[in-house]
Amino acid sequence: MSKPIAVDDKTFDDTVLKAEVPVLVDFWAPWCGPCRMVAPIVDELAEEYSGRANFAKVNTDENPGITSQYKILSIPTLIVFNGGQPASQVVGYRPKSELKKILDAALAKQRHA
Repeated sequence: MSKPIAVDDKTFDDTVLKAEVPVLVDFWAPWCGPCRMVAPIVDELAEEYSGRANFAKVNTDENPGITSQYKILSIPTLIVFNGGQPASQVVGYRPKSELKKILDAALAKQRHA
């Protein structure tokens, strides 16, 4: 998967929690300025980590179930899921280098599991 895929309340479990590889989930909304700043970074990471990690986007306005389940209070919130569990989380705009560090950490944990 080389582009983030949109997931919703119905597809979240199969796409994210049952994934064989780490999944970075971008919780966002169309009206959110910082979300629009993070989106191209997530797209670039999806290309760079293709085959090693998956990337998903959850529109918080359209998916209140997942949003409340993971207690998303501010957006953008990026959560890396590994083995069906949240492994790390960042809130707000973060530079690409910081997001790469959390992805690399999730991939390293996966290799040692």
